[in-house]
Amino acid sequence: MQKLKILSKITDCGLVAVVRAENSEQAVKIADACAKAGIAGIEITFTVPGAAKVIEDLAKVYQSGEIIIGAGTVMDPETARIAILAGAQYIVSPSLNFDTIKLCNRYQIPVMPGCATIREIVEAMEAGADIIKVFPGEALGATFVKAVKGPLPQAPLMPTGGVGLDNVADWIKAGCVAVGAGGNLTAGAKKGDYQSITDIGKQFIEKIRAARAGAR
Repeated sequence: MQKLKILSKITDCGLVAVVRAENSEQAVKIADACAKAGIAGIEITFTVPGAAKVIEDLAKVYQSGEIIIGAGTVMDPETARIAILAGAQYIVSPSLNFDTIKLCNRYQIPVMPGCATIREIVEAMEAGADIIKVFPGEALGATFVKAVKGPLPQAPLMPTGGVGLDNVADWIKAGCVAVGAGGNLTAGAKKGDYQSITDIGKQFIEKIRAARAGAR
């Protein structure tokens, strides 16, 4: 799938599921639950043991593109390349690493580095980042995004960390193009309750749509 189509699908939906699965089987079940909810993409973090194999397995299951498979907690270009070869369609980092951005641009893979200051956001955009991950979201808050949007209305921001049903509308109204949700979305997987992921995912998407409609 082309880079622009991947970015468009993620931003149109507005929600990425951040997944810390215990194994490939659980990751597939989470992805299935996300697909049923209409969630555009899932991010398999490299804190998961055997993350590259999980990504490879998911990429084979979702070849038609109903779910966009990404890699998260990518700290360096070496890990990014491993993820891309495994089938990752976008790369998410917790921090700003220019070599990772350069590598992703070389292979036309969307890249989303983590930033926590105006300077980092500007440098990330200058380096060619596609979406800026506002991280840690729970520490910065939606007011940070609103402040950034004053001097940088063109900045494509997506928070991760602390995003829940109670505050997702605040992030969208502040100007975020999407949000990343982890435990607040996927916690049910630990108990085998995958239906809860679908139900909560639908609620997230409804709140995102309502917030976008209200912001127009």
